Amino acid sequence: MIPEPSLSVIVCAYTLDRWDDIQAAIASVRSQHRPADDIVLVVDHCPQLWRLARRSLSGIRVLPNLQRKGLSGARNTGVAAALGDVVAFLDDDAAAAPSWTQHLLAHYDDPRVVGVGGLVVANWHTGRPAWFPPEFDWVVGCSYRGLPQRSAPVRNFIGANMSFRRDELLAVGGFRTDLGRVGSRPLGCEETELCLRITAHHPDAVLLYEPAAAVRHHVPKARARWQYFGQRCYAEGLSKALVVQHSGSRAALASERTYLRSTIPRAFLRSVRPGRPAALRTLTALSAGVGATVAGYAMGRIRSVRSVGLGPPGPASPIGPVLRSSSDTGTGRVASR
Repeated sequence: MIPEPSLSVIVCAYTLDRWDDIQAAIASVRSQHRPADDIVLVVDHCPQLWRLARRSLSGIRVLPNLQRKGLSGARNTGVAAALGDVVAFLDDDAAAAPSWTQHLLAHYDDPRVVGVGGLVVANWHTGRPAWFPPEFDWVVGCSYRGLPQRSAPVRNFIGANMSFRRDELLAVGGFRTDLGRVGSRPLGCEETELCLRITAHHPDAVLLYEPAAAVRHHVPKARARWQYFGQRCYAEGLSKALVVQHSGSRAALASERTYLRSTIPRAFLRSVRPGRPAALRTLTALSAGVGATVAGYAMGRIRSVRSVGLGPPGPASPIGPVLRSSSDTGTGRVASR
């Protein structure tokens, strides 16, 4: 029988404004039925938050982001410092169900499984807007209608709830720091590019979606507005264009083709059923969401064509320096790898 792997949980944070959410996220990890072997909070270039977390959060390691500012660099810092065979990522504004780690780790007895991601449930602070289509819950970083209802292989995970074998992340160089969110800038797709790179490096690898491994993700009032919806869809298109630049359109857009051919048409049909509340506004949201995403993608492709003369994109950013001391909750002693 294959022994259960050890687990590190990495939470990345960047602002004091989420202090209550950060504490709740860490508390949810501490309350797991299967405790994590290691909990790491990485603070992304916010010294005030780093000092507060070091003073206030005991029993975990609090580290500064040692790489380029942004979520990707913070995650890479966490992976480099992690002690576990498996690293799981939880957003700083999400809270894991008590069985989260148990359901994630259950699939790693299969050596083909390189990563396991889970369900991200939207926790709307002001209630879900009547017009907001569930097929677009990815806009607020959550699982959307169209994903599998049971365990199944997928192309990529949602960043708020995912895990990987640490050795595989090290082997492919971690997250690209030229992709992804920096602060509140709504770009993304660094998880998609990473997953594509993993399967390119290891063609037999399985990335498994396990909806039983659930977390609840906060959705503040500001993200339930039309303006954010449009901005986030456009940014997703821009981000997808960058992924295509790095990975090629066939792999990078495979899930999007299925989404447009199947998920979105079904959403339109559901929206026009008699008695559907806010049907017209939902139809508008579906059309605007697809349109803004396509427009962002087109603009991103135009920019990439214009930059051809600058040479090909650089290699994926390295995972970065390793922290020697597993017990140090500060910056640690750093050595080059």
